[in-house]
Amino acid sequence: MFRAVSIEDIVRIPPERFGEELERIAYDQLRDKYLGRVDPDLGLIIAIWKVKVESVGTIIPGDGATYHKAVADLLTYYPVMHEVVEGEIVDVKKIGIFVNVGPVDAFAHISQITDDRLKYDELRGLLQGEETKVTYGRGDVVRGRVVNVSLAPPTHIRVGMTLKQPTMGKIKEGAR
Repeated sequence: MFRAVSIEDIVRIPPERFGEELERIAYDQLRDKYLGRVDPDLGLIIAIWKVKVESVGTIIPGDGATYHKAVADLLTYYPVMHEVVEGEIVDVKKIGIFVNVGPVDAFAHISQITDDRLKYDELRGLLQGEETKVTYGRGDVVRGRVVNVSLAPPTHIRVGMTLKQPTMGKIKEGAR
């Protein structure tokens, strides 16, 4: 699930950047600190915008920089258990499929794709049902439910999904 959240932090303005716009310096500092990181409470931080900085800062003895309180808005992605997601298959392996669901790739184990027995066709790079002949290959769009979320700060989110429930699975062309 995508969320917009506000954070409050302290930014360090180095002496060599005195005279520049405070919001620009704060944005650079916050971008370096947060962008692309995984926070246990926020999830994956995708974007930062609307940075506001207090014009009066604090000086710490022995450090020529000033420290200012900053508030910023973040766009985050945090997969929610049991959330229904749609995505495109980006990779097919013998053990399952990887599905792009927003900024991360979710994994659906072969046992969680369909009740039909699936065979892996390495030459064509797809899984095919023995009875139904339904294929799952790169570029196919599927709908699934998030069944496992694992955060591994600072930069990884692992998402497990199932396609076996009613209304889940491969989405046929024109069915969206």
